[in-house]
Amino acid sequence: MSEIKGRISTISSMLESKEISCTELTQKYLSEIDKINGKLNAYVNVTPQTALDTAKAVDEKIAKGEQLSPLEGIPMTLKDNISTKDIETSCCSKILKGYKPIYDATVWSNLKSQNAVLLGKTNMDEFAMGSSCETSCFGGAKNPHNFNHVAGGSSGGVASAVGGNIAAYGLGSDTGGSIRQPASFCGIVGLKPTYGSVSRYGLIAYASSLDQIGPITTTVEDAAIVFDAISQYDPMDSTSQGAKQAATPTLKDSIKGKKIGIAREYLEGIRDDVKQAILDAAKVYESLGAEIVYFDLPALKYALPVYYIIACAEASSNLGRYDGIRYGYKTPKYMDVNDMICKTRSEGFGDEVQRRILLGSYVLSAGYYDAYYKKAQNLRGSIVRSFKNAFEHCDLILAPTVPMTAFECGKAVSDPIETYLTDICTVPVNIAGLPAVSIPCGQNAKGMPIGMQLIGNTFCEHVILNAAWQYEQAVGSEIFKNSGLGVSL
Repeated sequence: MSEIKGRISTISSMLESKEISCTELTQKYLSEIDKINGKLNAYVNVTPQTALDTAKAVDEKIAKGEQLSPLEGIPMTLKDNISTKDIETSCCSKILKGYKPIYDATVWSNLKSQNAVLLGKTNMDEFAMGSSCETSCFGGAKNPHNFNHVAGGSSGGVASAVGGNIAAYGLGSDTGGSIRQPASFCGIVGLKPTYGSVSRYGLIAYASSLDQIGPITTTVEDAAIVFDAISQYDPMDSTSQGAKQAATPTLKDSIKGKKIGIAREYLEGIRDDVKQAILDAAKVYESLGAEIVYFDLPALKYALPVYYIIACAEASSNLGRYDGIRYGYKTPKYMDVNDMICKTRSEGFGDEVQRRILLGSYVLSAGYYDAYYKKAQNLRGSIVRSFKNAFEHCDLILAPTVPMTAFECGKAVSDPIETYLTDICTVPVNIAGLPAVSIPCGQNAKGMPIGMQLIGNTFCEHVILNAAWQYEQAVGSEIFKNSGLGVSL
């Protein structure tokens, strides 16, 4: 079995051996973005000067014989809800048009200090609300495996760019599956870390108790490298704890004897080809010496309604600040302040964002708070306890990432309610604050990727990433298929 090398380590080796300069590499990526992005719509803001300035600094270090850090000189991208000083950060919403933050998000500050090469900001569902990337005011990102299908959401632009090889890796955010779902649709790796392991400072909030930043990469090794770089304690984030253990050093640990749980509820209501891919993956783990344990997790049936009540309630509060007074879009015609705020929000927010703000305001209103929001919070506690009990009997949990493969463009717009169901396998992880990684585990009859997720106990990223790495090495040559686009190394 030949070991699958990550794109990050491959690029680092090329830079250090002077096989290619960082400037040449960056120009290569920028050239491919120029060729492909018109079709993929992955980037909404390309930053060539920022990228080339950093590349020049990296080349100067190499010329001096200085050692590079793991992510130094690696071309990457950020989802457009991660704040970047003096670079427009719009959340792909009309209401934040022209907004340039006056500070960097902590994750970007960490990467920038390592001379990560920022190629640009990538497309997303407006304010991260959506499962297809099509609620973006710039139009949706396309799937690199088939331009007629969506890249997924809300981090669709990052997944499209990484899957289309016009970024070596990227950072997205995951509120209810927004890293894992597009990673699954695009046939790549997406890690949603434990809540609190990665700083949220500078992430424009959707639902603060659910949001988490994480990497989207082509391989598990790359996800581990990026996670280790960004999972640092941050005093600017009151929920920050940092990682308890580095993930990269444990990637080659044996999983023989590990108990991998499969909750029967996760296999209900998913498409037959997805279910078969999960069962086939379980057989691979058995061949690697792991033990498969089936169990019941009845609290999962509450996860979707609990998620949408809590997420929309928090969104209605978080998005109350966008009023057209301090920054962003402002309606040109109004009669008084109240009229200005009303028109600004009506014109600035898209339909899906307005729908969720209204729902959130409703469940928080007098007379409905106890019936909906309070009950959802109580059920959230039940879901947390159910996972805690499950991890007393298994080391990690294997589940589908999404009940289906990437759907065709336009479906989410014509039937938004049905697309909410694509979150059914991912939202429990956010509700419980757990880590989970999505990796490819097959294709459907049309060659579209199928993803599976490995769910771990809190701060056990090293456990799930090692299990994912073992699977990747065992089946990578037949499962981990490149889209054939973009930069080839």
